[in-house]
Amino acid sequence: MEVKFIMSGTEKPTVAFILSLLGGIFLLLRGGIVFMTRWYGFGGMMNGYWGWGGMMGGYDWGYGPGVGMMGAYSFGRMLGIVGMLFGVVVIIGAFMLYNNPSQHTTWGLVIVIFSALSIIGGAMAGLGIGFVLGLIGGILALTWKPPTTEKK
Repeated sequence: MEVKFIMSGTEKPTVAFILSLLGGIFLLLRGGIVFMTRWYGFGGMMNGYWGWGGMMGGYDWGYGPGVGMMGAYSFGRMLGIVGMLFGVVVIIGAFMLYNNPSQHTTWGLVIVIFSALSIIGGAMAGLGIGFVLGLIGGILALTWKPPTTEKK
């Protein structure tokens, strides 16, 4: 006995959409964190290091040699903006994938590229989670096969 599921409407790459959307949200959030706080590394601030020699001579955030406060501030903001843009592109790609399943290859490629670029951009891979979810979602979109209709 064969069991058939009757689908109303067109089948869509839902799993790829959900994973890509979540990945894009993580990238967007991480880019926003970088933009607001200028925090870009795993152990230090963009505009200095933790150590002796703060402005008042106490144990506080100091500034690294040759790094001015305004230069680092602007660079941190730019990284945050780039990270947020990568997140927005991945989110748009996820929605376009869901609304145009026939173009799954194009939107899957967009999602994979911008998720991969988030490693070097200001999103810092969306805490790693955004990168992984976006990459898996994009790969699932690339390999998704539209259902074939069987004629009786």
